[in-house]
Amino acid sequence: MDENRTLRLGLVQLNSTVGDLETNKKKIIGYVEQGRQQGCDLVAFPELALTGYPPEDLLLRKQFVEKQSRVLAEIAALVKDEVVILGCVDEANGFLYNSAAVLFQGRQVASYHKVNLPNYSVFDEERYFKSGHLPLVLQLGRIRVGVSICEDIWIDNSVVEAEAFDGQAQVLLNLSASPYHVAKGAARLALLQNKARKTRSAVVYVNLVGGQDELVFDGQSLVIDENGQVLHAMKIFQEEMQVLDLNIAHVQADADDKTFLAKEFQSSFAEFALVQLPKKTITAPGFSGNRSMNTLSRAEEVYQALLMGLSDYTAKNRFKKVCLGLSGGIDSALVAALAVDALGKENVVAVSMPSPFSSAGSVDDAKQLADNFAIRFIYYPIRALYEEYLDTLHETFNGLASDVTEENLQARIRGNLLMALSNKFGWLVLVTGNKSEVSVGYCTIYGDTAGGFAPLKDVYKTLVYDLCRYRNQAAGFDIIPTAILEKPPSAELRPNQKDQDSLPPYDMLDAILELYVEKEMGVPEIVERGYDLEVVRKVARLVDFSEYKRRQAAPGVKITPRAFGKDRRMPITNGFRV
Repeated sequence: MDENRTLRLGLVQLNSTVGDLETNKKKIIGYVEQGRQQGCDLVAFPELALTGYPPEDLLLRKQFVEKQSRVLAEIAALVKDEVVILGCVDEANGFLYNSAAVLFQGRQVASYHKVNLPNYSVFDEERYFKSGHLPLVLQLGRIRVGVSICEDIWIDNSVVEAEAFDGQAQVLLNLSASPYHVAKGAARLALLQNKARKTRSAVVYVNLVGGQDELVFDGQSLVIDENGQVLHAMKIFQEEMQVLDLNIAHVQADADDKTFLAKEFQSSFAEFALVQLPKKTITAPGFSGNRSMNTLSRAEEVYQALLMGLSDYTAKNRFKKVCLGLSGGIDSALVAALAVDALGKENVVAVSMPSPFSSAGSVDDAKQLADNFAIRFIYYPIRALYEEYLDTLHETFNGLASDVTEENLQARIRGNLLMALSNKFGWLVLVTGNKSEVSVGYCTIYGDTAGGFAPLKDVYKTLVYDLCRYRNQAAGFDIIPTAILEKPPSAELRPNQKDQDSLPPYDMLDAILELYVEKEMGVPEIVERGYDLEVVRKVARLVDFSEYKRRQAAPGVKITPRAFGKDRRMPITNGFRV
């Protein structure tokens, strides 16, 4: 091993808690000490690891920014001969910067300020941060490391290329807080491979992990060589630290090749910062890396994302138990399964609240599922309460036919009961609705939308079935009873009610919703795909009309490229019609 050409890296994909500076500090210090014990030259943490991502309007509080600076100094004071690169906030010249602090021998020796600030989808960084303007290259012995933050590596011919070509960096280190959605990992990998080949540099990508409100960060940190080959892949949805030796002999040998490529690059940066730091002497071979990528099926990957989102939301908001309405339908069955897997059976309470229109089969199915998962089962039939409501309203409603009003009363009674349990015992109420229903407003505001967290908020109905089948396969038997998967979906709020009485079949509905919501296609474009004009128009109008319900709905895990909430912000008062 040529130690002059080998960099011992400690990569930490940290699960930070937004705003909990002391807890985050303790974690960071622990990992720094691990890196020291293993002889790391450099220990790298994700973007905004110290504050958690995204800190949002906490950044507008002066006392928060000031405390973060004090905590950063406390961490720096404990750093010895290892170089630590930590995502944090930097305040300079009256502005805030999304920053990478370089810590060495008890102090902060340099800062990199993120150049490219994303301001789309769930990102709103221009609200808080000013853009940096100076690439940063660290020289550790004979090895040059270019530092960048998240979006910087997604932008072509910007700071990363400047560090590789102008700064002659052989290693490009990117600190990231890149949220998960289905297929995001593959897109990231392709991007990093292309960047490595283009710059003839090794790319080291360290990503945040964990749930934060609606966002889930999946980790999957990567080290890629100059040819685009994966040298090391870290785990998905798991906080961990990995130490590995990165040999850059091939990168150095390709210096002429890099010089040739640099001729095509027109830098927009007048200069770059070069910080020279000593490199340790490596006394023993270290871990060389794990090349095997995560190979989860789509259903397993989504299930794990939902688990992380639910478990972190519950734990970070200091809830110990959750409760949910268990109807005997497929949505509540999946939420119950997720809750048990995320929190443990002893921390899940299922509440059955049959109305006069609930089938005996649904009640039996709910009880069977609760038994299968060994969770507490509370039985509250609501017939008497429902009749009391009707009696109270009788005089006012006299002479008017029953309609959706009476249906919604049942849902709102159930919501009240669940919230009463939440108030009395401190349980978090889990909403069981899915994205298909939420999209078209097939839900009752202050009824089945009542609660604190909605695990399936971004999960289409067709995917709900896939996830239930996956869970049964994982269990080795039908832990979610077959009857639940096979019965026609129904809200059971009137006699013989079926979802398809009000909606297109879910396979058709979900396909139209994906085109209209996620891909922003207009009605004519969707019709050109072979769908009936009136069906598409009806779906589009339902989506547009239901924005007021979604605006008041509980947060939930984002798993698609375009989720409701931060991703898609439509005006409630809106005169545009499709």
